[in-house]
Amino acid sequence: MTSSAHKRKILVVDDNRDAADTLSMLLDFLGYETQTAYDGQQGVDVATAFQPDLVILDINMPVMDGYQAARMLRNARGTSRAVLVALTARATPTDKAAALQAGFDYHVVKPVDGAGLAELVGTATAEH
Repeated sequence: MTSSAHKRKILVVDDNRDAADTLSMLLDFLGYETQTAYDGQQGVDVATAFQPDLVILDINMPVMDGYQAARMLRNARGTSRAVLVALTARATPTDKAAALQAGFDYHVVKPVDGAGLAELVGTATAEH
């Protein structure tokens, strides 16, 4: 559980609304402040206002994919230092390299267990 003195903010961006909402609820339960978006462009827009500490982004999304969204977040003043986590079904070494090149800090392959993702988020936000 995070400290109430500084509640870490996490943005979940996934076009699978059920997956995004479920992950957001899990993170809320763990003590994080969360917001959710359902495509890459909406994710960038929400991140600009919300200024999250960490963004969990799907890669294959409509309007703007996760790679494009990550690049935009890295170049924006309020989100350039956010931890970016690619949560995707894309699992090849080429996919991982593309994610890192786009600015992601972590590349996590779906399906992921909640405990493992919670541990990664806890570690990543503690280091931020």
